[in-house]
Amino acid sequence: MSKPTSHSSPPGARERIVLTALKLFYQDGIRATGIDKIIAESGVAKMSFYRHFPSKNDLIAEFLRRRHEVWMQRFTEAVETKLAQGSGGLEIIADVLRHWFDDPDFRGCAFINTLAETPLPESQQHQIIRDHKASLESYITDLATRLGSPAPQTTASAAMIIIEGTIIRAHMGADPTVCDTCKDLLKRISRSQRKPNESSVKRNEPPLLPGL
Repeated sequence: MSKPTSHSSPPGARERIVLTALKLFYQDGIRATGIDKIIAESGVAKMSFYRHFPSKNDLIAEFLRRRHEVWMQRFTEAVETKLAQGSGGLEIIADVLRHWFDDPDFRGCAFINTLAETPLPESQQHQIIRDHKASLESYITDLATRLGSPAPQTTASAAMIIIEGTIIRAHMGADPTVCDTCKDLLKRISRSQRKPNESSVKRNEPPLLPGL
């Protein structure tokens, strides 16, 4: 018996605009991507574009919201998959990042990039960026809790600095060993937060960073 054929409706004008912005804003940058280019590539009329997005800033905000949803879903699913496989502790994040960096379309963190291109700290875009980073840190706090950290918030705060620095270094292309360093650092902050009788660190092992 042949399976019924499913027909999905083509995306409407608003969705085509958003999908085009997701690609172009990340690929080329906010400033380098003009409204006319988005209109041309999305195949919508200019009047239709402005009906859905009265200004470029409105589209940038929607781009950031959608990017947050897509990125967080992919990141958390990849981390949870590795966690379920028993692949290790907090350092599994480095393996997930490595896979992302290997994507030929990788252009760094869309939120850090946008932050550099939108200088007004009180803008709607900056609030969405702050919310994204807070959401990521909240997830890592939960992850550290599940991994047995007695100070998950402290662990997550340190992990965020390591993750952000790793993404920037990878975007720069300056350090081919950046993921290995990230993995080692995440292991060390995990160990530093364990109770003394749970730590596998030798007493005479020098810390990699002050306080770790």
